[in-house]
Amino acid sequence: MIVRNLKIFSQNVCKNLLIINTILKTQHHFNIILIQEPPWSEIRKIPSFTNCNGEPFMGACHHPNWIAFTRTPSNSIDFPRVITYINIRLSSLCFLLCKDIFNHQDINLISFTNINICHYILNVYSDSSHLALKYLKDTKVNINNVLLITGDFNIRDSLWDPSFPFHSSISDDLIMIADSFDLALSSPTNPGPTRFSDTAGESSLVIDLMFL
Repeated sequence: MIVRNLKIFSQNVCKNLLIINTILKTQHHFNIILIQEPPWSEIRKIPSFTNCNGEPFMGACHHPNWIAFTRTPSNSIDFPRVITYINIRLSSLCFLLCKDIFNHQDINLISFTNINICHYILNVYSDSSHLALKYLKDTKVNINNVLLITGDFNIRDSLWDPSFPFHSSISDDLIMIADSFDLALSSPTNPGPTRFSDTAGESSLVIDLMFL
């Protein structure tokens, strides 16, 4: 595998179980799938001394062709809002979820080794309060070979959306974070909205970005 040949799919599925299952079943030609806001639902019942019907075991979607990497929730409200799927064809590259570097429900830092070089991919969901960006800004790390930062950043800005006339100071934080990993905003080959509104009268948005 040559790094520049990696095919990566990224999407916010808005906790929709059908969408994520469809992606896992149909997008098998991709090497890596980065999901924001995955559904976190009951997988099965586990035996319980207090409930004869068993207690619900909550988890993320799985598929036999994909290896799932996500942070284990510490409590009932700490469900991760990002999950990364690696195609089993790439299992020899020794992918790992680096919780020792970033331990946050909205951030997946994935490492893998190719030709004896360790590379990183960063999958981010930044909500309207921009908690993930604040965490990244305040957490100092020293890692090299970050190939990609991508995800749903929930920031409208004229820098990447010509239809939006304003600039946000939060965008400066995001650009600074990307720059700290020697990455720059990637321009799409087919520009257009990345989120389409279901509500009449509401404009579509450009809020999903990629830094290379």
